[in-house]
Amino acid sequence: MTPKNLNSIYFLGIGGIGMSALARYYRAQGVKVYGYDKTSTELTRQLEQEGIEIHYEEKVELLEQLFESATDNWLVCYTPAIPKDNQEFLFFQERGINLYKRSEVLGLITQNYFTIAVAGTHGKTTTSSMVAHILNECGVNCLAFLGGISVNFNSNLLLNDQADTIVVEADEYDRSFLTLSPDIALVTSLDADHLDIYGDSDHMQKAYRDFVGKIKPGGTLITKAQYADTLNNRQDIYYKTYSLTDQADTHAMHLQVAGGAYVADVQSNNSSVKDVEIGLPGIHNVENAMGAFAIAKALGLDENAIKAALKSYRGVKRRFEYHIKTPDLVYIDDYAHHPSELNMCIRSVRELYPNKKIIGVFQPHLYSRTRDFAIGFAESLSLLDELILLDIYPARELPIPGVNSEMIAAMVTIPEKVVLGKGELIGCLRDKHLEVLLTVGAGDIDTLIQPIKNLLSEHA
Repeated sequence: MTPKNLNSIYFLGIGGIGMSALARYYRAQGVKVYGYDKTSTELTRQLEQEGIEIHYEEKVELLEQLFESATDNWLVCYTPAIPKDNQEFLFFQERGINLYKRSEVLGLITQNYFTIAVAGTHGKTTTSSMVAHILNECGVNCLAFLGGISVNFNSNLLLNDQADTIVVEADEYDRSFLTLSPDIALVTSLDADHLDIYGDSDHMQKAYRDFVGKIKPGGTLITKAQYADTLNNRQDIYYKTYSLTDQADTHAMHLQVAGGAYVADVQSNNSSVKDVEIGLPGIHNVENAMGAFAIAKALGLDENAIKAALKSYRGVKRRFEYHIKTPDLVYIDDYAHHPSELNMCIRSVRELYPNKKIIGVFQPHLYSRTRDFAIGFAESLSLLDELILLDIYPARELPIPGVNSEMIAAMVTIPEKVVLGKGELIGCLRDKHLEVLLTVGAGDIDTLIQPIKNLLSEHA
């Protein structure tokens, strides 16, 4: 499917985290990279600085110039988030130019490597970046495509000219992960999500079983102990389990907080590694670390080297990311956009700051997700001391009548709660006494991080 002697590639929706990693990869291979996105962001500006040509308006005339003499050395890659009435998308369709989804292109790349794929409705970005960091620190020549900006790599792409192993985040949206054929697959969670695609949790779980069906014969599935029965549908692969503290092939023991970090003994395959420090806050990240540890063990890596790598792991931007951390004021930002993620995030903040008032700012992502999980959102957000709800970020969707942030607010049980437009947030925060501030969501709430930091610095 990939043209031979590829020398040019066009990305329709280049600003997405997965698309931009592919763009960086091809740029590093010496391929000429062009792209369109509807909005200029910090990430697209970085791509431009790296030598990638990007425009932000639908320019059919530009495409006509680029493709008037196009031959089979071009590849056009698009994200399913692109609207089907996008003028550039229609240009390619009307001219019979093949378009390949991001997942298809990633699947083609992985064919040349020993592939480690990390899937799950949440936890996959942190876990896959953790795996990539461990392998890199342990001297494994690996390439990694990540769904977030790794703090250790300062990128969503880890390059290695000598790589024979690849780590990828396997995205279940639009069944994208079915383009992969991994040697090792890890599934972090099966909580219902993307019901706009799957309809119900049963169909979503079937897609994960189909993903397990893509593992190469003789390969390995690693998953949480509670999902083993659901996903155990192959006789020709190995099964390994992990857990936070419950019995599993890999699990934590004697978990404690010491010096602001989680420390545990890790029991894995009948051996124990003492005093493993997880270099990230949040109890959920200890569980992610157990999955990453299980992959490293499956690869036969040295336990002490794994231990050192976990200690030096610094996480992913927008995953429990500290922006201010002083005795009087803490500001944390997180990508949580599912009720289970919110629950784990807020509980982790509460565990770290039990005597502080926690104010949370949440921006719901997608009308369909808000409709499907409104009760769960309300239950999780009720764990806060005070809630500021922003309007729904629509992403690829049109409004659904009756679905709004107010429907969540009405079910939240804490008394201090308010629904605001994004432009009203800074003014609202200006009047509050802040001890611990938490911003959460997968939309464009990240554009408020710097204005919030500017505000907080004024009152420091």
